[in-house]
Amino acid sequence: MDKKRTLLEQRRSKADGLRDQGLPLYGNTFRPTHLAGDLKEAHGSLTEEELEGAGIGVTVAGRMMTARHMGKVAFAHLRDSSGDIQVYVRKDRVGEAAFNLFKRYDIGDIVGVSGVLFRTRTGELTVMAEEVELVTKSLRPLPEKFHGLKDVETRYRRRYLDLMVNLEVRELFLKRIRIIQTVRDYLAARGFLEVETPMMQTIPGGATAKPFATHLKTLDMDLFLRIAPELHLKRLLVGGFDRVFEINRSFRNEGLSTKHNPEFTMLEFYMAYADFHDLMALTEDMIARVAEEVLGGLRFTYQGDEIDLSPPWRRIRLKESLVEVGGLDPKEFEEFGSLKRTARRLGVDPEEMEGPGKLLEKLFKVLVEPKLIQPTFVHSYPVEVSPLARRSETDPDLVDRFELFIGGRELANGFSELNDPDDQRARFEEQVRAKAAGDEEAHPMDEDYVLALEYGMPPAAGEGVGIDRLAMLFTDSASIREVILFPLMRPEA
Repeated sequence: MDKKRTLLEQRRSKADGLRDQGLPLYGNTFRPTHLAGDLKEAHGSLTEEELEGAGIGVTVAGRMMTARHMGKVAFAHLRDSSGDIQVYVRKDRVGEAAFNLFKRYDIGDIVGVSGVLFRTRTGELTVMAEEVELVTKSLRPLPEKFHGLKDVETRYRRRYLDLMVNLEVRELFLKRIRIIQTVRDYLAARGFLEVETPMMQTIPGGATAKPFATHLKTLDMDLFLRIAPELHLKRLLVGGFDRVFEINRSFRNEGLSTKHNPEFTMLEFYMAYADFHDLMALTEDMIARVAEEVLGGLRFTYQGDEIDLSPPWRRIRLKESLVEVGGLDPKEFEEFGSLKRTARRLGVDPEEMEGPGKLLEKLFKVLVEPKLIQPTFVHSYPVEVSPLARRSETDPDLVDRFELFIGGRELANGFSELNDPDDQRARFEEQVRAKAAGDEEAHPMDEDYVLALEYGMPPAAGEGVGIDRLAMLFTDSASIREVILFPLMRPEA
């Protein structure tokens, strides 16, 4: 019989024995009054004498992570949502029956303790138990209980175990929560309204991506999980909401990688009477504020690189970046033929349906993007790869769009919005032709959105920020799976 099966049988047998004695294994009457972290913050600086004189009564509950039994006394560490606290259980203090029951508790059980705070000879803040109670019985042993859960596959698949035994993982996700809350507070303070838009859509729009499809039986109609909330948010601009944002879940039927998960979190926000220059200034300030709140400053390390978010951030045109950062000669992309030859030389094969804009973007991703470690706004993208952005007033082949890169990754995409309904219709029609030619990511025609523009949308600018990638940056995580509580996993064999 294997060791794991033996341990499971031993635990179940022990649980049956406790139940036969009339002990509730899954009660719901114990109510803790204190958290470990709060106790350490409030009383951690008190001396042994001060604690003894104060007589501070507390009631705590948590998962038992360690236990040491020494005759008529025992020490244990309980872990709650805020951290660990040591408890000291004495037979003469809690009574013989309660002490004997406590000795039968297992690592992983959730235990409640009432008592008073004191400091041990080693100086550790501890609860002297006066009452001890089993709150929830654990039927399975904790993984690698003495040195944490390390296996990446198990950590992602059993995130509850990861959070249970790895305190640094808890801190990572608490940091992610603070990032989102800071962003929300920042935008609300500047007059943005938080709204909700449909996650199931009849037309998947707002980005160039392959959607997930489903079917609504009641109305016998096909629906798609949204790839972005953009077109619905801009309908709200038409309706008279001048500043809106949504921290949304979006879905794209694309590959898995360290940078991509099919389900992801994105911030999208739109502001009337603004352009992409306004967005860059706001984004620079917002992300710097998040860094100060979450990291305590603007300088930090990401994957071995020192990052400095001190403004102003670099701004550079896409074509200029290919020369200054990518090392190309401007003559190599002056006309389409030379651009294709350059791409092939660099191992980037042009596809038949691709125009020069898409090929320039491909070269940028290979030659430039990985080198943009410090915060950089790359702007002035080709119209071909920006079907929803406003054309540049100085060059009709370009749009007023930027992407933000930090740590060699794209974090945000923003642009002055196209509000000319005729131009938008023409761009949609071009995308429809591309889709008919085999481009699964091409934007579909959205007649209702064009209709909305015909009623008049004020000049505006909008942006999407990858929350998962922002969390990666501020937690020094190399993979997006580290910052998603439940990343998509293949089914277990």
